Amino acid sequence: MKQSIFIWALLGTAAALAVYCASRFSAQSPQNPANSPTAESLSPPPHYAAGAAPAPHSRTDGNSAVAPARRPGPIPPAGPDAIALAAAIDTLTSPHSTYAERQAAWKQIQDAGQLQDAVNELTQRMNADTNNALFPAALGLAYLKLCATTTDVRSQAIWAMNADADFETALNLDPSNWDARFTKSMAMTYWPANLGKGPEIIDQFNTLIQQQEQQPPQPQFAQSYDWLGVEYEKTGQPDLARQVWERGAALFPDDPSLRNHLAPAPSSPQ
Repeated sequence: MKQSIFIWALLGTAAALAVYCASRFSAQSPQNPANSPTAESLSPPPHYAAGAAPAPHSRTDGNSAVAPARRPGPIPPAGPDAIALAAAIDTLTSPHSTYAERQAAWKQIQDAGQLQDAVNELTQRMNADTNNALFPAALGLAYLKLCATTTDVRSQAIWAMNADADFETALNLDPSNWDARFTKSMAMTYWPANLGKGPEIIDQFNTLIQQQEQQPPQPQFAQSYDWLGVEYEKTGQPDLARQVWERGAALFPDDPSLRNHLAPAPSSPQ
């Protein structure tokens, strides 16, 4: 029963994330949960509906129920596309790259139609260096971006499950990995409300904000205050929502989403 509920939730998450990823993945404000597909409107993939979970240390994809983890194989001669992809992956997994540089690398990969190639390359690098949190964090993002490339719910669900597992791996290796914690927390906001994930989502975003505030401010950090405030509002805590938005706006006064949350409500016409 718990396995079935989990799969339903991930299906809803996958469909909602596909919408999210399709519209400026890096700069989107929280969506209205009322517009997200519900678990009841979706059908689970046959493999998981039967109650079977992916085997440990295996990787699933959108074309087969369970595919073994890809291992590094012979390296083919590198053409211009392969060299550009490798350089982009280097940027995505460098501890010294900025958020803007990583977003530019993702755009390059997407524009070149190389998301699946990026998944393959990141999987190989992760298998070769299992202690580096940057590889599963980037791989999880790649899977979520793949969700936006198809309308097939089964593929979206499998990729979403892969992404969730990769983010968990990254956070087990490095609890301070911003990309992994932010994206995992954001994804959880799309789970059906009856699963009661609200407190866990709030805890995750509070942890993320505590980690952020121990570092120099970076523009992407504003999103955490935005999403946490919305989650407080969804759980009937508008005062806490406003406090979070004010806290974020004090650090990021030019962020349009935070300014919008704090703008006075328009007066009703007399």
